[in-house]
Order: sequence, then structure tokens, then C-alpha cells
Amino acid sequence: MTTLLTGSATVPAKSRRIESIDLLRGFIIIIMALDHVRDYFHAYSYVHDPTDLQHTSVPIFITRWITHYCAPIFTLLAGVSASLYGLKNGRKSLSVFLFTRGLWLVLLELAYVTLMWTFNPHYPAFILQVIWALGISMMALALLIHLPRKVLLVLGLVLVFGHNLLDGVHVPGQSAGALFWTLLHEQNFGSFHIGPFTLIIGYPLIPFIGIICLGYCLGSLYNPDVASDYRKKMLRNLGLSAVLLFIVIRAINMYGDPAHWSVQKNFIFTILSFVNVTKYPPSLLFMLMTIGPALLFLAYSEKPLNKFTSKVIVFGKVPMFFYLIHIPVIHGMGVVAAIVSGRSASDMVNFTTWVTANAQLVGYGFSLIVVYVIWIITIVLLYPLCLRFSKYKAANYQNKKWLSYF
Repeated sequence: MTTLLTGSATVPAKSRRIESIDLLRGFIIIIMALDHVRDYFHAYSYVHDPTDLQHTSVPIFITRWITHYCAPIFTLLAGVSASLYGLKNGRKSLSVFLFTRGLWLVLLELAYVTLMWTFNPHYPAFILQVIWALGISMMALALLIHLPRKVLLVLGLVLVFGHNLLDGVHVPGQSAGALFWTLLHEQNFGSFHIGPFTLIIGYPLIPFIGIICLGYCLGSLYNPDVASDYRKKMLRNLGLSAVLLFIVIRAINMYGDPAHWSVQKNFIFTILSFVNVTKYPPSLLFMLMTIGPALLFLAYSEKPLNKFTSKVIVFGKVPMFFYLIHIPVIHGMGVVAAIVSGRSASDMVNFTTWVTANAQLVGYGFSLIVVYVIWIITIVLLYPLCLRFSKYKAANYQNKKWLSYF
């Protein structure tokens, strides 16, 4: 681990962009879009949780489960990118950038992203989810990077491995203390009200702060003077260790996730129970299950792009741009779908809760096949826009600093 922090296996320094990071981010953001299409179009989602083993099917479960990889990997890669930014611009500049970009993300979540999810300009509810969690994590990292990197590594490990010790802690009521604790470690869908506004807290913060700290430490492997073979070896070893640790801890069934696995009606559903870990907040096992394969992907994807990956990487180069436009596109198509289905457009707007928890949409929706078709159509529609913005960003990044916030 010390070698990871110091980058002692070196080659002559050179400037280069590691495309595997953008490629992983591209795959993840495409998968993320599938989850959001499912939210607005899948009939099953308005009746049952896709991971409820008493009602789900294997295709429905996998469609939801595969999207679990998105939030922790985005956060991990944000930490890696922060490390590379600091290497180029210095720690002081990095601290300012992380704090201002994190604040920008929080404001985006409140003002823009919430509006696009709900289409409700009165803002009866503010939805605090992945962009919020990423923004606050960046703001926290802006302060934490001034610690020695080894201390930051230990802190990240403590938060990731130890936060499930807090699962039994609950602060009842509507007090500021209860709200603060919920923001840190408990998902809450609408119990807190500030004046006329409801807070929907989807992504508690403690695990994500831990992940971004570990991502920042992992970024040492991408220093220009670290040998590619050494980086791949470390990523492979860390990824395999995370996967094996997930299997061992999950098999013991005592710690790492508040929901234990159990034998189900058949072998396949028992496997589903084994991997059906807690996302809100992401448990230790959730993080091991998602980050381990991500590290393996990074280890084995440092190779020339082919025709397919050269398309995927476009999305990974402009992830924030994609995120900000894909929500209104999907939601807008959902409004059209509701009208075509003979429902009022108002059924798909003016939400005061998450879309799939909206009782007026029970009975609306389509099959899983239709969901996948709409997902593919969405990706195809957004690709030209992302490609154009990617080229614009590459051509103007040095002269237009605001682009760094996208």
C-alpha cells in the first residue's frame, strides 16, 4: 500500500490521458440511463421493488441490480480525477476547485436536477441524491486533502469499512439533530419538512465521503511517473481482493450489510439474495461488490479503443453534460408515453415524491422489452450532442475555465 501512495515503480514522466477512466465512466453513465428509463416506463416499478425477491423475476432484478454500480464508481473516479488535477495544478488550487465544484453540484441538484425529475416549478420537494452526495463529498475532500495521504487513506477505509456499525443508530423526530443524522447515514423519503418544502434524502453522505477519499488515494497510481504494468498489477490485486472480501464477508452473513442473505426457492434466487445488498446508504458489501469489478475493469481496459469503445468513451468524457440533459429527455418521453397510454399528462408531472412512489401512476407503464428499446433510443439520440460537446470541450478547455465544472 505504501508503494501505491508513493508510486515507487516509475517510468520517465510524460503527459498523457488515461482513456480507461473515461471508458469506465462512459459505460457507467450509459447503464445509469437504463435505471432512469426504467423509473419512467416500467409498469412493474410502480407496483413492486425490482429487488423484492418475493415478486421479481431474474431479468427485472438484473436490470435494477446492474445499475448499482453507478453511484460508487462515479464517486471513486471523482477522487481519482481530483488527484490528477492536484498533480497538475497544486494542492491549493485543487482545494479551491473541489469546494467550488462541489457547491456548484449541490446547487444544480436543488435548482435544476430536482426540477427535471419532477417538472414541478413550485419545488414542493427537493430530492437529494447522487449529484448532491458527490458535491458534498467534493467539498469534504477539499478540506481533507490537506491531511497526509496515508492519513486520508486510513480515514477512507474507516468510513467505508466501519460505517455499518452505525446502522442501529437512529435519531427520531424532526429536530435539527435528526435531520443532520439522516443526511449522514439514513435514507429518508419525505419525513423532513422545512416550511413548505419536503426533503427527499436518497443518498446519505458518510460512505460517499469514504469512497472519494479512497479514490483520491487511488489516483496516485495514475501519476505520470508510475509504470503502466505496475498500475495494472495493483488495480488487479485490489479489485480481486475486494471481490473476494465481498464473497467471504457476505457468506459469513454477520456484518457489512443490514440485510442478510438467505436460501430462496431455487439456486438462482439464492444467488440473487446473496448479491442483493443495501444501496441507501451503500453498505460495505455494496461498495466491495461494485468497486471491486470497477478496479478490475480499469486494470484490463488500458488498451487501444475499438469501434465500439470509441463511441462509449464519448459519454465518459462529458458525464455531467449527459446527466443534465438525459433526465429531461427521459421525463419528457414519459409524459408523451402517459398521454399515448390514455392518461393525463399531469400524471407524469408535479411529483412531490420519487416517480415510482407516485400512487397516481399505478397501472401505467410498459414491459421490460419496451424499457430496453427506449433506453437504446435515448442513448442514440444523445450521442451526437455528447460528441459535439466533447469536441467543444477539448478545443476550449484551456481557455474557458467554466468547462471544468462540466
